[in-house]
Amino acid sequence: DARDGAWTAPGLVLLGVGLDAGSPDAREVLRAADRAGATAVVMRCGTEEVPHALAEAARKGRTALLTRAPSASWSEVHARLRTALLRCAESGSPAGDGLRLGDLPGLANTVADLVGGAVTIEDPQSRVLAYSRVEHEPDPMRRLTILGQQVPRWRVDELRESGFFRALWSTDGAVRRPAEGPYAERLAIAVRHGGEIFGSIWAAADKAPLPEHAEAALRSAARAAVPHLAHHNAWGSRTARRQEEAVRTVLTGGADAEQAARLLGLAPGRPYSVAVVEAHDTRTRDASAAGARDVPDTPAAPEPPDVPDASDAALPATAPPATAEQRVLDVLALQAASYRPSCVTARSGRRLFVLIPGGADTAAERARRLVATARSVPHTVVFAGVGSVADGPAGLPASRETAALVVRVLRERAGAAPAAPTWAVYGDVAPMAGLLRVLDHVEPLWGDLPGPVHAMVAHDRAHGSAYGESAAAYLHAFGDTAAAAARLNIHPNTLRYRLRRARELFGVDLTNADGRLLADIGLRLARRTA
Repeated sequence: DARDGAWTAPGLVLLGVGLDAGSPDAREVLRAADRAGATAVVMRCGTEEVPHALAEAARKGRTALLTRAPSASWSEVHARLRTALLRCAESGSPAGDGLRLGDLPGLANTVADLVGGAVTIEDPQSRVLAYSRVEHEPDPMRRLTILGQQVPRWRVDELRESGFFRALWSTDGAVRRPAEGPYAERLAIAVRHGGEIFGSIWAAADKAPLPEHAEAALRSAARAAVPHLAHHNAWGSRTARRQEEAVRTVLTGGADAEQAARLLGLAPGRPYSVAVVEAHDTRTRDASAAGARDVPDTPAAPEPPDVPDASDAALPATAPPATAEQRVLDVLALQAASYRPSCVTARSGRRLFVLIPGGADTAAERARRLVATARSVPHTVVFAGVGSVADGPAGLPASRETAALVVRVLRERAGAAPAAPTWAVYGDVAPMAGLLRVLDHVEPLWGDLPGPVHAMVAHDRAHGSAYGESAAAYLHAFGDTAAAAARLNIHPNTLRYRLRRARELFGVDLTNADGRLLADIGLRLARRTA
């Protein structure tokens, strides 16, 4: 503020918040900063060219002039400068040497080599940001932490009540947690800069006890981790969010889809497939429920509160996920992203959308692996459907729609036969997927067309009879009475009697082609609303 009078700023970078490079005060502020010894001044510049007089003043002084584009916020500028300054500081540790800024998995592996144990890097809320590879089977706590992408809540409460966290956040050194039964010995250290805590690094013994030098190595690693965690805090989540928004855009199409495809590095003419992964907690939800339908004119369920992006309206969503479902989706998103950089994801409710480069075989293998990973999670079932192959980014919305249809088919099959497969590609289930779309469009009309099937279904629901079930089995068996009766576990004569009574009571005539078609459609729709 030029009105503050005399002030000094030796070696500092000043942010000229509210100051435009084209304003009359800009030159005087720059000259005052030069007299105060500032290294640089950042101003907003609303034009491509810096005004000539201001540029000339910058050339004559010792203070550098930096300009901020209108599209960048001051918080972004501050984060970039702060991260750069932290990156320039000498850590005195080889842990960060040669690593790309923000490469937390690489940092975790490097620290693991230095301390001789298995490493996790966590944020202050005990959420896992990265973990190292291990030579041996991890202990139960590490397995739970990695699978859930955060330290189990009961463990956090235990560490808080025992005073472990108080010691961790209040000291610059490492804090030791002795081995407890099946849980290996652990060393933890806070990653901090000044008074700000960025997170923590945890080292666990990997079969053998941690070596004597582990504590010193962890202190060195904590210094090296500062710029990486600062970068993650400033840019990691924002970059991930921007990428997810781009995935949503290419999956729904629209005016910005081409620009989003360039942002994601998608190449025109290259094959891509979309996989839709849906998680269900079997303790709280019925995995055979019909769920949301991927029909453009069907209202989507409300989005969970942490997904405010307006583009979500075009991505049909299931209900907000339960905690267990969310954790499974976290793990599967991480696994999908580790496949290759161009394999990107987006969330919507209980669904994870995965954009997979390559043809149908590649996408099918990805889906199989995702489902296989989820099988190790108790009380959870995951369905994965792979859509049609798109010849470039423009075909991704169609691939997404067909992938969602595959998931619906898998859900319906699981409701009828719990041992049914939980993943498939569109080509494997195309007839049933097409039928679902037909029924989606017929369903709004069906209620306005009262007739024999409506009467039969209403009677079954009111009296507990099985006329509709018998007719459906007969249609499924193409009129083979013996096969239909065996399916229902009744005598063929009982089936014949039910079909005859259905005709007498309601007028349902399965000997007529039109009657058979309407009965089949009506009974399928009735099962949806049962």
